[in-house]
Amino acid sequence: FVEENWESPTLGAWGLGWEVWLNGMEVTQFTYFPQVGGIDCKPLTGEITYGLERLAMYLQGMENVFDLAYAPNVKYGDVFHQNEVEQSTYNFEHSDVEFLLTAFNAHERQAKHLMEEKLALPAYEQVLKAGHTFNLLDARGAISVTERAAYIGRIRNLARSVAQSYLESRARLGFPMAPKAWADEVMAKIAEKAA
Repeated sequence: FVEENWESPTLGAWGLGWEVWLNGMEVTQFTYFPQVGGIDCKPLTGEITYGLERLAMYLQGMENVFDLAYAPNVKYGDVFHQNEVEQSTYNFEHSDVEFLLTAFNAHERQAKHLMEEKLALPAYEQVLKAGHTFNLLDARGAISVTERAAYIGRIRNLARSVAQSYLESRARLGFPMAPKAWADEVMAKIAEKAA
């Protein structure tokens, strides 16, 4: 177990966690999130991630992911190598920077509109798309260090707004899936903040 505390500035999320290493290679990570979207989590949220390919490499004794047995007489590389090459070529050499900049702004604008309409879940989808578009721009080297910080701030603000919008949507329903004591506690905190 290797301590690995996690933070996503774009999502306003952070957590305490550990990587699980097997023979010098990280294969799993688990993280406890006390806060997501700038909102305290109740109950404390957890995440477990794992790398299927890394586990398979260990089990099959392989050093190269593309050499993994994917199916009888089919290697992982037979299925995924072409996609890896083409997507990497697109991302680093051929992605249209102007299109990506326009797309980022469109996703941001749409997320804000959807939150105004009290549609938190579709707004969240737009935040994910804005985040992905930012990653494409960043990978392409299309934004400066200063611009990068500004984009991260824009996504973080969107993520926090969506998290707040979602919290409000669940509050309007009275947190129907939560234990009554928790729902009452959160509703009281919301009322206190509103006062």
